[in-house]
Amino acid sequence: MSTEPENLAQEDPAVESKTLRVLGWFSMGMAVATVGIYLGYELRCRYKFNRRTPYDFYANAAPQAATDFGVGI
Repeated sequence: MSTEPENLAQEDPAVESKTLRVLGWFSMGMAVATVGIYLGYELRCRYKFNRRTPYDFYANAAPQAATDFGVGI
């Protein structure tokens, strides 16, 4: 029989509490960053959409280049 105490496998409650607190703060930070990135993306898309001019609707209405068609032999 060993003379070592059997409670080595159990963690100290203070260490466990600190670990859970660190994980909680990290997950909250990741959630805030995710929401911030999503809101920034949405605001940028709406800004770009509202800043269009009437010329943007006809931006790709240029005549087709002659290189699009092949030359038959």
